[in-house]
Amino acid sequence: MTLTLSEEAIARVLTYEQLIPLMEKTLSAFSAGRAIQPMRNVLTIEEGKRFLGVMPAVSEDGMGAKLVCFYPKNAGTGIPTHLAMIMLFDPETGKPLAFLDGRLITEMRTAAVSAAVTKHLAPEGGKILTLLGSGIQAHAHLQALRHVCDFEEVRVWSRTRENAQRFSEQHNATAMDLETAVRGADVVVTATLAVEPILKGEWLKQGAHVNAIGAARPTWRELDDAAMRNTLVVDSREAALKESGDVILSKAAIIAEVGEIFSSFKNVPRFETTIFKSVGIAVEDIATARLVYDSIGSDQRDRQDSLSR
Repeated sequence: MTLTLSEEAIARVLTYEQLIPLMEKTLSAFSAGRAIQPMRNVLTIEEGKRFLGVMPAVSEDGMGAKLVCFYPKNAGTGIPTHLAMIMLFDPETGKPLAFLDGRLITEMRTAAVSAAVTKHLAPEGGKILTLLGSGIQAHAHLQALRHVCDFEEVRVWSRTRENAQRFSEQHNATAMDLETAVRGADVVVTATLAVEPILKGEWLKQGAHVNAIGAARPTWRELDDAAMRNTLVVDSREAALKESGDVILSKAAIIAEVGEIFSSFKNVPRFETTIFKSVGIAVEDIATARLVYDSIGSDQRDRQDSLSR
């Protein structure tokens, strides 16, 4: 029988200690051409409010597809803006292996990729982290980035002051106004639902590193042109040039895919101010799903199989 894994089951086995190096390996293979992945197909149900994405991929270790609902209209309702299901197959036999809830996988693999990039590009000894946004991805990035950096100060900004204050109390951070939060920060994360730029390049210190997570549509922006004129890296050139408004509208030059940096095919000096524009790609989801499936263990899979008969 095909295994069905809930978010609770996934949370028991999925860790950043395993996931961050896995994302380095997965994206290195992707950039080296060792994966089959068509562009994400996004169906617009209601512009600006409801989208359905279809994301298939085949790699050396896994095969499958993610169906992801991106619902900005859910913001502030208690229902996540991203909900998903992943179907995992064995690439050798085609055998269906598992259905997995994709919400937590999407959350954690996104933050894990940013952490891996930050490990390679952030300034040595960086101590100040700024989070623009106070939602699920801000929380996940704070957790993941602490695995690769030793921060002494965490700053947070949100369009809603109360949300930033709540986040600061929960995570021992300091709520600040936008410009103050960014100035002097070593690592900045933009994880918002902004459709117009909120981060100005003139605020960034020399050598800062930015993980730009939001603005997931071709006409949406989080970063202004000045920010985008810094050294730009992406998870997928093809995807960024089709899906990222920050890249498309700024006409910024892409220096490298992060997989090329992970494999040492390309080098970006740490003294450069760097922007990682993340769009999220299917190979990340399939690799994470396979990690979860393998971590569950054969005994637990056999128990579910026997209970399903």
